[in-house]
Amino acid sequence: MTELAPIMEKTHEWASKYAKKKGFILNPDEEMLQMVIEGLARNKHEHGKQYCPCRLRSGDDEQDRKIICPCIYHQEEIDTEGNCHCSLFFRV
Repeated sequence: MTELAPIMEKTHEWASKYAKKKGFILNPDEEMLQMVIEGLARNKHEHGKQYCPCRLRSGDDEQDRKIICPCIYHQEEIDTEGNCHCSLFFRV
């Protein structure tokens, strides 16, 4: 976990800025938020990309590009469900 700490910090910073820019909020459940941030950081560390931790990578770079956070699905999910599938971003 300690090796992920700096990546997690940068990921949280990025997610906060992105949410503010798009008019979203981050998950208000701090424990869940940290789990998602850790998953994003782990994927960045292990795979070099910030893949959504709630989606499975296919191994095909073109397909997997769709699930780099923020994934191509997040806006529609937030519009219809109130939050993205990973529960990182929520509608205000």
